[in-house]
Amino acid sequence: MPLEPGDPAPNVTATDQHGESVSPDFEGTTVVYFYVEDGTPGCETQADQFGLEAETYEAAGVTVYGVSTDDVDSHREFAAERGIAFDLLADPDGELCEAFGVERDHNGRAVRTTFVIDDGEVIRTYEGVSPDGHARDLLMELYDSGVVDLDF
Repeated sequence: MPLEPGDPAPNVTATDQHGESVSPDFEGTTVVYFYVEDGTPGCETQADQFGLEAETYEAAGVTVYGVSTDDVDSHREFAAERGIAFDLLADPDGELCEAFGVERDHNGRAVRTTFVIDDGEVIRTYEGVSPDGHARDLLMELYDSGVVDLDF
C-alpha cells in the first residue's frame, strides 16, 4: 500500500541519470512520480510534460523526481533523448518502490504513482494517474490548495 498523507517521507538514496548519488531531504515541496519504463509512449508524455512545466515547478519552489525500475544507463539515454533536466532516479532493485509502498506489475515495473511531500511528510498520493496532463493538473491543484504560490 502506498504511503498516504500524514506519513513521513522515507529516507532514500538512489543514483540519477548522471550517475550521481541523490538523497532527497524532502524538506521543501517535492513531487516524486513513479513511472513504468523509459521510452514507452505514456512515460515519454509524462516526462515531456513535467519537462514543459519544470520552470514553473522550480519557480514555485517544487523539486521534481521521476523514478522507475530502469537502470542508470537507461535513464541517461531517456533523459538525453527527451531533454529531461530534473533527476530521474534509478530503482532497478525496487528499493524506492518498497520505501514508498509503490506496487510493481508482473514484470517488476513500478505502477504509475505520484507523491507530493512537504516538510518531510507526504501530503498527497495519486495512484493510477493518466500521464497526459498530470504535470499541469498537479501543479494547478497544488496552487489551488495553497501548497505553492504561482504569483511570481
